[in-house]
Amino acid sequence: MNLKPNPRICELAAELKLAYTRQNWHELASDTSLTHEEYLLELLTGEYENRLNNGIARRTKEAKFPYKKYLVDFDKTKYSEEFLPEFAELETLDFINKNENIILIGTPGAGKTHYSIALGIAACMAGESVFFANVSNLVIELKEAMNNLQISRFRQKFERYSLVILDELGYVTFDKSSAELLFSLISSRNDKGSIIVTSNLTFDRWEEVFHDPTLTAAAVDRLAHKGHILDISREKGGRFEETMAWLNNKSSSNF
Repeated sequence: MNLKPNPRICELAAELKLAYTRQNWHELASDTSLTHEEYLLELLTGEYENRLNNGIARRTKEAKFPYKKYLVDFDKTKYSEEFLPEFAELETLDFINKNENIILIGTPGAGKTHYSIALGIAACMAGESVFFANVSNLVIELKEAMNNLQISRFRQKFERYSLVILDELGYVTFDKSSAELLFSLISSRNDKGSIIVTSNLTFDRWEEVFHDPTLTAAAVDRLAHKGHILDISREKGGRFEETMAWLNNKSSSNF
C-alpha cells in the first residue's frame, strides 16, 4: 500500500518529542503484514529503545569519562582468582544501591582506571548518574568554585550523583588547604552515594595527600566504611596486607 506522508503526523510527533515515530511511522504503516496492534507495538518499542539509548549516551557524556572502557574488555585472567567473586559482586552494581564505596589500590598499569570506568559506564547503562574526575583536576575545580563563591553549588551537585569516581589519588600532591577542601567534599557524600577511588598508594601513605594524620585517618574512615577494598597490583608483595593492617590499627579511633 502506497501511503502519502502526512506532514501533520510529523509535526505532532516532533512537538511531542517522538523522534522514532516521526522518522519511522510512514515506513511501518506501509507494511501491510502488520495488524493495528503490531504497528502500535513496533512504534512504541522503537520509541522506548530510542529513548533508552539516548539516555545512556547522555549520562555517559555527562559523566566526563576520559575514554570509554567496558567490563567485557577487562581481562580478569590477569588477576588472582581470589578477586573473581569480588569482581562478580561489584558488577551487579548492587554497591550503588547500598551506598557502598570501592577503593582500588595498585601499581601503575594494574587496571584500576580501566575497571573504574567500566563500572561507571555499566552504571550509566543501568540508568545511574555518574561523575568521573581526576583528583588533581577536581582540586583545581574546587578551588575555582571557592574563589567564585560557588562551593556550595559545587558540593550539592557532587552529592546528587549516584556514583562518583575519583581517579589517581596520590599521583599528584597539593597543599594542605586543597587537601582539606577535598576531604570536605568526600565527607559531604558520606552515606549519600557511592565513591570509587583509585590510588597507587596504600593507606599508610595517604598522609602524603592529606598532610595530616588525623585528616588522613578520617578520610580513610569515610571511604573504607562499608567499602570494598581491592589491591589489584599485578606484583603483589605485601601491599594489601599493609593496607589492611593500617586500616585495622585505625579502626578503633573515633572521627
